[in-house]
Amino acid sequence: MEAKPARLSRTVLTEIILPADTNYHNTVFGGRVMQYIDKVATIASMRHSRRGVVTASSDSLDFYAPVKLGEAIQLEAFVTWTHRSSMEVFVKIESENLLTGEKKRTANSYLTFVALDDNGQPCAVPGIIPETEEEKRLFETAETRFAARKLRKEERSLYM
Repeated sequence: MEAKPARLSRTVLTEIILPADTNYHNTVFGGRVMQYIDKVATIASMRHSRRGVVTASSDSLDFYAPVKLGEAIQLEAFVTWTHRSSMEVFVKIESENLLTGEKKRTANSYLTFVALDDNGQPCAVPGIIPETEEEKRLFETAETRFAARKLRKEERSLYM
């Protein structure tokens, strides 16, 4: 299976934050952001694997700033690394004040997806070819995150 450039999985989702998306602070619900993250990361992983996928884990969701009512939220996702049937997807989230044009980094997240064959079983995925500085940095640090994920999974299995 031939490796693919990370850029081919790059996916952007933009939404405007409306009253139904906000909490009592007039900022977006964290759960709504999580929904957007899962959606954009699913598309990125399907673009890379050209297979149905399932979310295997969400490693982290680090919030840096709120997204306010009336602002746009933009999520950009791409596959950073693969391992047999799994894909690590990085999602960066920005907000934009549509009246002033001011943009700010709102959050980052890492998720893992598994590609499935026609019988719903995990199947092999292509490797990744990082091209930009950001892609290369994330690719080079991915094995460390993979090892941490594996350790966390082993530790959790002790409590199940």
